[in-house]
Amino acid sequence: MEEPVTAGQARRRTRATTIVVRGVLAAMFVLVTAQNSAWAAEPAPDLSQSIAADQPLATGRTTLDAGHVDIGPRFVGDRWTLLIHDGTQAQPVWRDPDDTLLRVADAALQTVPDDPAYAFLGIEAGQQAYVVPQVQHQDVVWLGWNTQDPRVMQTVDRGATLTLLGVQGPGTLTTYLQSGNFAPPQPLWRSVEPKAQPFWVEVNTHTHANWVFSAPGVYLVAVQVTADLINGEAVSETRTLRFAVGDATSDDDAFAATADIPVPAGEEPPGEDRAVADGQGDGAPTLQIAALAGAAVLLAVGLVVLLLRGRGARRRAEQERAAASSAGQS
Repeated sequence: MEEPVTAGQARRRTRATTIVVRGVLAAMFVLVTAQNSAWAAEPAPDLSQSIAADQPLATGRTTLDAGHVDIGPRFVGDRWTLLIHDGTQAQPVWRDPDDTLLRVADAALQTVPDDPAYAFLGIEAGQQAYVVPQVQHQDVVWLGWNTQDPRVMQTVDRGATLTLLGVQGPGTLTTYLQSGNFAPPQPLWRSVEPKAQPFWVEVNTHTHANWVFSAPGVYLVAVQVTADLINGEAVSETRTLRFAVGDATSDDDAFAATADIPVPAGEEPPGEDRAVADGQGDGAPTLQIAALAGAAVLLAVGLVVLLLRGRGARRRAEQERAAASSAGQS
């Protein structure tokens, strides 16, 4: 026979119900924030910045060899294009890739670690490579990307796709992300791959990565940026980034170099087939929504069961008090 439930036990069960509900809601909050952080793939340190709509487009050739630089989509007039955002000076400006040389100095030289996790670089352990690091080095150009131009954020539907179409140079180029906490590296672009290599970037994103060059010399890097606008229009533009790697590489040679990089046949990223830096596609948000919906259903069922049990406990406690009162009066 079930033991009677006292008023004190009923109150304790009600408090337990409240604690369980709060715990479940807290767990769901952690799940949502953790998933959003993974989707954004924002590495440390803090990369917060804002870009004014009136930042000018600078003219004339320039060489950037240190400081903060991003590539990113922007509208010039009504033309969608990919430009270089130069934050190396007090007043940031946008620059045309054709007139901008990204110089990677000998200060960028690092020794490739003897670790299988870096085998994707295709460079033997112990050899030196030129590394534009994910975390800023004051003597090396700090190259990343952003989708923070105000008009881009207002007109683009969700985000854009950055695609490596090819690299021309004396060695290889590999771009990868690596977050903290001993996380493994995430390759984004590898010049040894013959196919187009897209990854997805949400609007209002600012990210830096590691850019690894295996040898000194002039590199020309063909990058395509595509997006769907909220008005239904699809936009696309391909530009060439120009690198002079190593102190001995001539600026004049780098500016004089011409690109002969064929676009991989049939490999242009379709508007519906987007990839993100962690290798997930557009299915990732759907999976997150499904998981959260499932958690919400379980939470609702649990709440109903707990509330019904709590009400039953209160009724039994009230009946016991009434019976005790009647017995005392008799």
